[in-house]
Amino acid sequence: MTAAAVFTQNDIENFPFPFPKDQYRYSANVEPTGQKASTVAGSWGEHRVVIDAHYRRELDERSRILAADPTRSQCLPHMIPAAWDAMLTLMHELADGYPQHMTLERVAAEPASYRWRNALLDIDETFTFGVAETLPTDPLNYICSQIQEDVVLLDQRDDQMWGDAGVVTFAADWSFGFDVGMSFLQIHGPVPRLHSEKIATRAHEFIKRLQPAQSYRRTNWTLTVDGKLDTSTETYPEWGKDRRTLAEGPLEDVGDRLFLRTEVQHLIRLPQSNAVMFLIRTYLLPFKAIATIPEWADRLYRVLEDLPVDMADYKGITRTRGPGLQWLRTHGPVVP
Repeated sequence: MTAAAVFTQNDIENFPFPFPKDQYRYSANVEPTGQKASTVAGSWGEHRVVIDAHYRRELDERSRILAADPTRSQCLPHMIPAAWDAMLTLMHELADGYPQHMTLERVAAEPASYRWRNALLDIDETFTFGVAETLPTDPLNYICSQIQEDVVLLDQRDDQMWGDAGVVTFAADWSFGFDVGMSFLQIHGPVPRLHSEKIATRAHEFIKRLQPAQSYRRTNWTLTVDGKLDTSTETYPEWGKDRRTLAEGPLEDVGDRLFLRTEVQHLIRLPQSNAVMFLIRTYLLPFKAIATIPEWADRLYRVLEDLPVDMADYKGITRTRGPGLQWLRTHGPVVP
């Protein structure tokens, strides 16, 4: 079953529609976290880590992907303290945001020990911070098996940020296994206009200046066929052909098969390790659902129509934006 078959009114109301205007160009577009962002359909952004109705399904998908390809989870040895820092930070975030389901209790001061409960997954475990033997797996995999976000940990050294750890199972046409150990500027090297317009350099300097416990967010977007979360370069043979079948298939299928994919990305300076945690949460909404909000359908059409060719090529939407535009031209609001 694709996500097209299961989207709900709540998915529409909570969708982070990424376009504030009728034209899209690359920018840092960062803002402080913790502020609710209102849309014409509802709102989003109250929490840095979000649990929704797709929680179990997406965690099962992450488990399946990691079992098939363990390289999606990596932690270079010097990042182990940052992984513990990230785990504890995410536990605090979950306990604060969803106290009816999750609690974190300090049970001993020295050594620092905690009791962690996640009622949604029937987890009730006590661990000692920094002691690997007290967890059933490493700290990054442990917490990432309980959140829907992908996580990348950035180390700061030699005046650079380095992507040296993470669990990334829902990449949008990139490979964490390939990028791990690379600098921020190297990772973003292929993005058109990002360097010529100095956007990457400004973003890099901004991240380096983050203070402990500071956090900011931004959005990114692309188009995805059939609601697939995993569109990494490793699995391109499995999903790459979907773009062709969509372009060659009946126009009436586009509303169900073509999705606007928004990433809400958070940058959080971790308090103990000084690493930066990069959270990536993926939201998918089919064009059929977008069409229920006339303002969204109109703006999406204008953005896609205006998008420069090099940016469309990089986002991998050269084949799909034509059918998407045609479908939006011929379909008015649709009741889901």
